[in-house]
Amino acid sequence: MTKRFYSAEEAFEILFADSGSDSGEDLEFLASSSSSSDESPERRPGPSAQEQPSVQTWIPTSNFIPQIPNFTATPGIHVDTTGFREIHFFKLFFSDDLINLIVAETNLYAEQFIARNPSKYYAKPHKWTPTDATEMYKFWGLLLNMGLCKKPTIRSYWVTDILYHTPLYPLVMSRTRFEILFRFLHYNNIDECLPQSDPAFDRLFKIRPLITHFNSKFCQVYTPQKQISVDESLVHFKGRLRFRQYLPNKRARYGIKLYKLCESATGYTFRFRVYEGKDISIQPPECPPVLKTSGRIVWDLIHPLLDRGYHVYIDNFYNSVPLLKSLAARSTAACGTIRKNQKDLPKTFISTPVPRGQSRAVCTDTLMLLKYKDKRDVLVLTTLHGDQSTPVPIRGATEQTIKPVCIQDYNKYMGGVDLSDQVLQPYSALRKSKAWYKKVSVYLTQVGLYNSFVLYRNAGHRGTFLEFQEAVIRSLVFGEQEEEATTSSQMEVSRIVRGQHFPGKLPPTEKKRRPQKLCRVCYAKGVKKYTTHICETCPSNPGLCIGECFQAYHTAPDLKKL
Repeated sequence: MTKRFYSAEEAFEILFADSGSDSGEDLEFLASSSSSSDESPERRPGPSAQEQPSVQTWIPTSNFIPQIPNFTATPGIHVDTTGFREIHFFKLFFSDDLINLIVAETNLYAEQFIARNPSKYYAKPHKWTPTDATEMYKFWGLLLNMGLCKKPTIRSYWVTDILYHTPLYPLVMSRTRFEILFRFLHYNNIDECLPQSDPAFDRLFKIRPLITHFNSKFCQVYTPQKQISVDESLVHFKGRLRFRQYLPNKRARYGIKLYKLCESATGYTFRFRVYEGKDISIQPPECPPVLKTSGRIVWDLIHPLLDRGYHVYIDNFYNSVPLLKSLAARSTAACGTIRKNQKDLPKTFISTPVPRGQSRAVCTDTLMLLKYKDKRDVLVLTTLHGDQSTPVPIRGATEQTIKPVCIQDYNKYMGGVDLSDQVLQPYSALRKSKAWYKKVSVYLTQVGLYNSFVLYRNAGHRGTFLEFQEAVIRSLVFGEQEEEATTSSQMEVSRIVRGQHFPGKLPPTEKKRRPQKLCRVCYAKGVKKYTTHICETCPSNPGLCIGECFQAYHTAPDLKKL
């Protein structure tokens, strides 16, 4: 029997016609019509073989068997965690080397700022004294604790008003010291930054060491399980910034976008990339030239996990035929929704309506394209699944519905990035700031904090993320003598809360035999009066006149109203 050739459009019309087709002719699904004749008209010169895109031959999925690679990775922690406490897990990412870098760059930036502004002799920066690692750990402990104890402004943490009073903050560090540390917080030497007109200018220069450090540590310490996902996160920022993004489906909507690869089960962030703008070229290693920008992002994030049999789930922003074929060639299976206007997809199949609750599928040698109708059409492109469907319960009803397995797996494993963000959201320590890099650095530190909690649970420990954070913050604030410092600090806080205050005298100094301080209460009344007496219980040791002033300071709700 003579074989007749059809174009792709004609073939899909025959295959999905309501009346069906009883013809015994073989159907050839071709991207363009072909002829069996040896005679061919003259053709204009086309693209070279390297530039010519591969022709996709889509056929029914009656005998399609997905080629799933074997999983060869060894997931889990790659560090001996015997005897580790919470702070030790956190320091796997927030290490002493990173703290020393932050200390060095913060001190350097403070010196540079003061040298460039010599006329501002009256300004607070000139009260600057160099910081060290111990103080920087305390600073980050207080900053992370702001995610647990929410207040409207930074200054609210140091007020003595009974509505806001938090003894921990004035006990550990003065407000002016915290503010000046936050002002000069830096991660790179700005003198080495290239001008914006330079082609090699790095828009993320200010936090580049931080990005490099966390990306390296996240990969070294832990290997994720077989199912992983790629999606976006958004750090809220509404200031002026060239690469600020608007994502209406995110809670923050405006901010700095990060592409993240996370473990589906736990939300562990394995790799991430900060969006720098659409004009920035992405050139990941060993990347196939056929991939566009969205595909290159996925390739860049997943590159350390290629050739190990991972299953990656992506949404329609990234998914494409070239990407899935390139991943399949590197023993990596993928599944994700796909936009109907993507190239290399059969247009007639996509436009053919499907009854609600049903699905249809076509395939190539390695890919399967499935169309499912629920409330609206859903297109899934996968190298992981066939066209099988199983019953699933309907929420709020007793009956069940039939849903394709690929869509069930996509819903189950796509939420790794969202899981990470959902866990961090109630404890976000982000503060309002005009400096975008400070907000990103705090966010990345909290991502590292959550990653350390995942390791903590993987090591067999129990406890919630809140309890884990509390233990880490105590260790950061009080250091190695955590238990002794916490006990003595709690005693002092207890005295403050219960009103146990004891007056004392200022000790003599080298220059003064009888040093004096301004009385806080008199000064609040507009009277400049000095005294030799202080309150030894209060952390700031305020100067107070013995008698009415001492009593008023510890009992009045607001000194300004005296």
